[in-house]
Amino acid sequence: MTILAEILARKAREVEERRAVLSEPELEARALATPRPRRLEDVLSPPGGPVRIIAEVKRASPSAGAIDSGLDAPAQAARYAAAGAAAVSVLTDGPGFGGSLDDLASARARVEVPLLRKDFVLSRYQLLEARAWGADAALLIVSALPGDLLRRRLDDCAALGLSALVEVHDLPEAEIAVRAGARIVGVNNRDLRTFRVDLSASEVVLGALPAAVRGVSESGIRTPADVARLRRAGAVNFLVGEALVRATDPGVLLAEMAAAR
Repeated sequence: MTILAEILARKAREVEERRAVLSEPELEARALATPRPRRLEDVLSPPGGPVRIIAEVKRASPSAGAIDSGLDAPAQAARYAAAGAAAVSVLTDGPGFGGSLDDLASARARVEVPLLRKDFVLSRYQLLEARAWGADAALLIVSALPGDLLRRRLDDCAALGLSALVEVHDLPEAEIAVRAGARIVGVNNRDLRTFRVDLSASEVVLGALPAAVRGVSESGIRTPADVARLRRAGAVNFLVGEALVRATDPGVLLAEMAAAR
């Protein structure tokens, strides 16, 4: 069993446990009582535009282990927003990343920029959670949503007013995402089957996306030089987590990345 398969099996169990505590109709009523979500695509650059950074709040990851177990999620989100982040990504997976839905809600209380719920989304229930706890967008992973599940989750996002960042790793997955109607495609430089990182994944895929699709390079982006390298391949939007969390001054690193040429 791959690492991703293990995570998805755990995630399915977690969702059912939460559903037993808070029913889907109750959750839906809570979600729809929240303000209309912001549009993530509106703060991202089209091809050739200026660099935009989605800055990520994360305490740990399966590949890196503990990064900052005591990280104050709302304070970190506020630092990012003050430094000019286009949006903030909040990890809500507990066992793998040390995150929670409470992190999402507390970040929402501190910042006005769009918030992305980053988790392993399988069901509509998780999208209802995303909106109920203050997210404007949710991550959908092509390799986690086979068959018609990706299109169904995209339809759910649209019905709830959530933007969807559809994550792919290679060209075949990118084709699946575009055919399903994705408007924002994130290229994960980390292969979720092996957790190995290779920035060339973005170099290969981003240039093949339709002009109307916003492309985002994700994972393994640590320095302004990495941003400059990927910019030469056409990348303009970047999701950066670990490097910003580890930085002595994340605002300085974020500004340097945004200025990279």
